[in-house]
Amino acid sequence: MDALADGPALYQAGRLIELDQRRAAKMARSAHAFVRGNTEQHYRWLEELHLSLPAGPPVWICGDCHVGNLGPTASADAEVDIQIRDLDQTVIGNPAHDLVRLALSLASAARGADLPGVTTAHMIEEMVIGYEAGLSTLDDEEHRPPEPAVVATVRRKALGRKWRHLARERIADVRPILPIGRKFWRLSEAEKWEIGLFLDSPPIKSLILALNRRSERAKVELLDAAYWVKGCSSLGKLRYAALVHMSGEKRDKLALVDIKEAVASVAPAQDAERMPAHHGARLVAGARALSPYLGQRMASGDLFGRAVVVRELMPQDLKLEIEQFTRQEAVGAARFLSSVVGKAHGRQMTPDVRNAWIKELHAQHPKDLDAPAWLWQIVVDLLVRHEAAYLEHCREHARRARAA
Repeated sequence: MDALADGPALYQAGRLIELDQRRAAKMARSAHAFVRGNTEQHYRWLEELHLSLPAGPPVWICGDCHVGNLGPTASADAEVDIQIRDLDQTVIGNPAHDLVRLALSLASAARGADLPGVTTAHMIEEMVIGYEAGLSTLDDEEHRPPEPAVVATVRRKALGRKWRHLARERIADVRPILPIGRKFWRLSEAEKWEIGLFLDSPPIKSLILALNRRSERAKVELLDAAYWVKGCSSLGKLRYAALVHMSGEKRDKLALVDIKEAVASVAPAQDAERMPAHHGARLVAGARALSPYLGQRMASGDLFGRAVVVRELMPQDLKLEIEQFTRQEAVGAARFLSSVVGKAHGRQMTPDVRNAWIKELHAQHPKDLDAPAWLWQIVVDLLVRHEAAYLEHCREHARRARAA
């Protein structure tokens, strides 16, 4: 799968076809996987429903706030917190959109775990309670909803991870080479050369050296690079893994860098004038507002004429995979994860704005219902549409696979 010398490997017809097939296969694995990889249709269907959302203040939102996009995230100093970990769709918008996306993701996961509808109703009820708690407590850890066991287990795993764990997981060994195969695809020397120049540019080099406590005099050398077959919605866009070596006054060190194309968001935006026009700069700005640990490890630039974001991967960065859980775990996860989102939104608001937003949510939340009527109705309608589209997707995927 060598790249053509005159452009990135991604744009070869054969590679695009294989990436499309892999994305279709991932989305066919489960209804929850389909929800996670179907952001564009999600917002189109939400608009078609003509159901009003609470009018939240314009703040940076994740835009694709499903369960898999939250998890343990490390700071530059290797401190760990549960934060939003993927900001591809981030915009300044209505925070209610993140609540809808998270509620749909949790409800879909509950369906996949064969939990009763009553549990889903309780999850959505607890979601709003947890979200309001996150808004109101912010840095008050004492009154934050407790971590459910499924989250605490992943956090403990993250805290115990070192570079050797990341190396064995991502590059199969501690040797400075990326294993070419299913996850990593070979690049041409011309493409590697362009990536090396990009990583040596002042803003990117400064980020890598700062995160590793190196002076500007230290050297950053590209040891290896590959196209990275990673994610779901990102399949079909630029995605590179770069293994770099740093030398300087301290002992030498290796780092694994993720280079990812940044494209226009499909999430509804408000106050577009406040958002950077460069898609990579928009992602960095959203990350710094919503997920400070991740945002401080990111930079933006242009590679092959495309906007990209760059981040150094940390061993502590892990994804929450909640595919099977009990009723109690489901309700606890809903409450805790929504508190994380509430904290991310709330830190951008003044106390008066936070109080007004909580008051608006209360007004939309009659006490005689197990779940807010507006959120429940939207989730039910979206679940129906996603389920039908998922079955059609699986049918089409099976037909294509049989033909191939």
